Amino acid sequence: MKLLNVGFGNVVVAGRVVAIVSPSSAPIKRLKDSAKKEGKLVDATQGRRTRAIIITDSDHVILSGVQAETVAQRLEQSMREADKAADV
Repeated sequence: MKLLNVGFGNVVVAGRVVAIVSPSSAPIKRLKDSAKKEGKLVDATQGRRTRAIIITDSDHVILSGVQAETVAQRLEQSMREADKAADV
């Protein structure tokens, strides 16, 4: 099981991530509000501004204070490491 660092000491299981998006669009804001109502919103910003929203296969929505591009790079690196480990 690979973990993805979403910033400030918070991690998510990398294999469960479906999307990493910017929080600026109206549909993403509605998605965030809907997740909050359903009890599936996880705030991992540590009080900082939300810079990325991570969507999981269980419909959980995770707020991150790290840029979406940075989280995506970390996910890509984590997946590459998992592939290398599988090849061994």
